[in-house]
Amino acid sequence: MKTQMFYLIGVGFWVILGVTTWNVTARAGYESAPYEVIEKDGNIEIREYPELVLASTQTNVEARGNDGSFMKLFRYISGDNETNQKIEMTTPVFMEEGSKTSEGSMGFVMPQDVKEAGAPQPRSSDILISTRKGGRFAVIRFSGIMNERKAAVQEKLLRDWMVSREISGEASAERAGYDAPFVPGPLRRNEILIRLKP
Repeated sequence: MKTQMFYLIGVGFWVILGVTTWNVTARAGYESAPYEVIEKDGNIEIREYPELVLASTQTNVEARGNDGSFMKLFRYISGDNETNQKIEMTTPVFMEEGSKTSEGSMGFVMPQDVKEAGAPQPRSSDILISTRKGGRFAVIRFSGIMNERKAAVQEKLLRDWMVSREISGEASAERAGYDAPFVPGPLRRNEILIRLKP
């Protein structure tokens, strides 16, 4: 009985280690939006982002792409654009909540070479190519499945930290996800970003 229990614990350990290693390696295989860390305090950072180019579409943020928004963007980077250009996937996927009068948005960051050459125009009217203005952001990093409750808790922690540092930010916040939908919650990298006021 003890031997069997040790065996199961050993197998569990190697499975968790394998999944974690695979996830970190897979995430590292994607180009990520560049930023400079200005200050770090545990899982909170102040970051400086350059201007980014995004391909974005409207979404219900709580659907986490299951409303078709993710696939619209994926088709665009897979060649559904005016030049049939395939574009590498990047991280993170940025999501902004909507208001009472408009839906939220989901955006893929264009790789640096595509940004410099100019992103191809989408064939679908659902996709918009836009510029995300650079600037300084307060960011909190956390794991788990991103949902409204978890995002609200993390945003409050971040805003409380900002108040304690007398840092003021915009009223709205962005969500950022770094992992594929099938990655288990404990291994996910999620972030809440709040743009700081000048």
